[in-house]
Amino acid sequence: MASPTWNKVAIVGVGLIGGSIGMAVLKRRLAKEVVGIGRRPSSLGAAKRVNAVTTTTTNLAKGVRDAELVVVCTPVEDIVEHVRAVGRIFNPSHKVLITDVGSTKAEIAHQLEKSQQTSGWPPDLQFIGSHPIAGNEKRGPQHGSADLLVGRTVVITPSQQSPRAEVARLKKFWTSLGAEVVVMTPEEHDTAMAAVSHLPHLLASAIAGASPDRYVSLSGSGWQDTTRIAAGDPALWRQILLANRKNVLDALQRFENQLAAFRKALDSGDAKSLERLLLEAKRVRDANGGK
Repeated sequence: MASPTWNKVAIVGVGLIGGSIGMAVLKRRLAKEVVGIGRRPSSLGAAKRVNAVTTTTTNLAKGVRDAELVVVCTPVEDIVEHVRAVGRIFNPSHKVLITDVGSTKAEIAHQLEKSQQTSGWPPDLQFIGSHPIAGNEKRGPQHGSADLLVGRTVVITPSQQSPRAEVARLKKFWTSLGAEVVVMTPEEHDTAMAAVSHLPHLLASAIAGASPDRYVSLSGSGWQDTTRIAAGDPALWRQILLANRKNVLDALQRFENQLAAFRKALDSGDAKSLERLLLEAKRVRDANGGK
């Protein structure tokens, strides 16, 4: 049996994504130790019960000590401070790679690059952003899976200063969990996510919010499928939408233009234009294999 790739992996925040990463690492024997770090003993206990971690702690310094890889799986507005905190704890004699799982990247990258330039960031401490495009509207490690990332995409967002060897190490980590890795700039990532993730969540919430309660009991799979993601954590999605506000507004404008075209076709009874719009939407959907 091959020896583990990592001696110690630390996961800050062991919810659905963090727990699934820990399960995957342990299932594939990629690390000797996986430490779960969090604020609530109850959540850490749940992570331990589902074999997402080998040990747990509420003490960040204790948890990341001697870790070779730290994965920050907290809400986006907390990621920068957690990475900075790891930097303050960092042992210069021990090289460490830090990544995250945030749904937005540009502002996080900007703030951490600023920290590197102004606060004496240790040269052997590397941060490279990641975004596993996986998960669901549920919360907690009990809803995780060791195979959550199998066949899914993980975007990594290195800076121009990121060492190639560290980018390759991070890419290998995600592919070892079964994921397919795409490399993008933080800015390109946020533009893409606004269109295919953040706007859909906003629209799902708008549709759910606009649906009269008295009719929801009559809904079929169309309403249920379309609004499923609106069941996600509102506080988390508030952070994501505000962190990527400009790109989401741009995507929303494109949607409003499309919606105006549908309204015009309906208002004028223009069957030909309405069918053309529906056909174009079907083409885009079918071209992507119904993913």
